[in-house]
Amino acid sequence: MQLKRILLVEDNANDIELILAALAESNLANEVVVVRDGEEALDYLFRRGIYRLRMEGNPIAVLLDLKLPKVDGLEVLAQLKSDPGLKLIPVVMLTSSCEEQDLFKSYNLGTNAYVVKPVDFHEFVDAIKELGLFWALVNQPPPGSLPPIVPASQS
Repeated sequence: MQLKRILLVEDNANDIELILAALAESNLANEVVVVRDGEEALDYLFRRGIYRLRMEGNPIAVLLDLKLPKVDGLEVLAQLKSDPGLKLIPVVMLTSSCEEQDLFKSYNLGTNAYVVKPVDFHEFVDAIKELGLFWALVNQPPPGSLPPIVPASQS
């Protein structure tokens, strides 16, 4: 079975490094595609621009930062969830914002989860591990959608 990709939309290089390390520590064997702004995320999802020739298929999940250059995370979420071919992709808002209005807007637009990035390094790594394991082992995708994420030890 071909493992599905996870799309990580994050502009902070340190957070990218931590997230990738934490997912690797969780033994998730899935490829993680990293894009650094909202415009690039939309190009990836809609297979346009430099991603027009990318491999077919949608990511199994999108980890989406809220505060992004060019196009913010809320706009990316709105476009993704309004597209019939993309709206079933689980989206996790992964952000430093704990503002009530950001939380409300995210859920209103259809996010599947909203995770505030902990400031503490170890708490941040643990949160990402738990997030990866949840989408890998606990979450059940809609019938007929994408296969689950597979931990490396089971692939």
